Amino acid sequence: MENEAGTPDQLEENQSQEENAMDQDLFGFKSAIQPENPFLSRGCCQPPRLYHKNETVFQHRCSKFDSFDWMKDIPVAEGSPVYDVVEVRFKNCRKDYYRMPPDMELSVGDFVAVEASPGHDIGIVIMTGEMVRFQQRKKTLQTSPEEFKKVYRKARLTDIEKWIAAVELETSTLYRSRVIAEQLGLQMKINDVEYQGDNTKSIFYYTADDRVDFRELIKLLAEEFKVRIEMRQIGARQEASRLGGIGSCGRELCCSTWMSDFKSVTTGAARVQQLSLNPQKLAGQCGKLKCCLNYEYETYIDAMKDIPNPEIRLKTKRGEAVHQKTDIFRKQMWYSYLSDMNNMLAIPVENVILILEENKKGNLPEKLEDYCHITEKKSEFESGAGQDDLTRFDHL
Repeated sequence: MENEAGTPDQLEENQSQEENAMDQDLFGFKSAIQPENPFLSRGCCQPPRLYHKNETVFQHRCSKFDSFDWMKDIPVAEGSPVYDVVEVRFKNCRKDYYRMPPDMELSVGDFVAVEASPGHDIGIVIMTGEMVRFQQRKKTLQTSPEEFKKVYRKARLTDIEKWIAAVELETSTLYRSRVIAEQLGLQMKINDVEYQGDNTKSIFYYTADDRVDFRELIKLLAEEFKVRIEMRQIGARQEASRLGGIGSCGRELCCSTWMSDFKSVTTGAARVQQLSLNPQKLAGQCGKLKCCLNYEYETYIDAMKDIPNPEIRLKTKRGEAVHQKTDIFRKQMWYSYLSDMNNMLAIPVENVILILEENKKGNLPEKLEDYCHITEKKSEFESGAGQDDLTRFDHL
């Protein structure tokens, strides 16, 4: 005899009908405002459902922390054991490696229950096979497979149900924890909350300029939410990647769309690229130097290998000349005489090197004009705008 709720297939059908009904407005059209998806930060395009296989829940286009397995079509050599370590991701940038049991087969997108302290956590498999070994080698991880934490099992129905209930508490917990921290007068900002899959532990991510004594805060949070509390401090760049935003370029922040790790950015990168050292232009949303300053840094370093030291003056019979600016990719350097600083001369790099070699030998060239880059002067206006008279259509 069936219960009142019905079979799992009927429950799934009823759930889909309720979702479709919620999407209909008064005029019968689908609403443009969709409910917030708390699992989006975990790489899920929609919250997982209880009574189907969730094939379309996890997709590669939904998360910036997915890894492309370019070895998936390469078969393992005969006699070689299959690498039994998988990479599992959790919320935002947190992911780790876990060891599978010998009798378990996992594929990308599977929900798994993994070892945690205490209890277990629910994550999503994002990489399997030999690619995991190469990924660990790239990250210089010296841990042997036996030392990794274990994958307990594929997530059961009860595991997913408890996981969904825990994740839905994160938003309200974040707002409430901010109120408690403000009441205690703590100089800190709680940016994100992550519940463990079994709802026994919660990680609070915060930023602070100085050292914060949050012992009293942990007591109040434990009494309020009845879970184990762990505090983790993150930097300004990690905060910006979690919050997101629009950069000065007009595009979405790189750290919140595709960047998975952060490298230190120094003012030397701006100097090499001959950028103005203006803090307002060089700083990003996080208040730190923009990560994009490193994008072309190595290209500029390679291009500057053949460019001589700009601090060395060029000596001629007409007088000494000092460096003004350099076009790195056109291989041109501008110099001006000390007696005529307003007149800059564009000299190719190979000619600058030739003049410096002559100066080392004690020879002084006649003048820099003999080594300048000659540009053809074009008499006609190249642009199509402005060539015709505004009254050209009056006779029509």
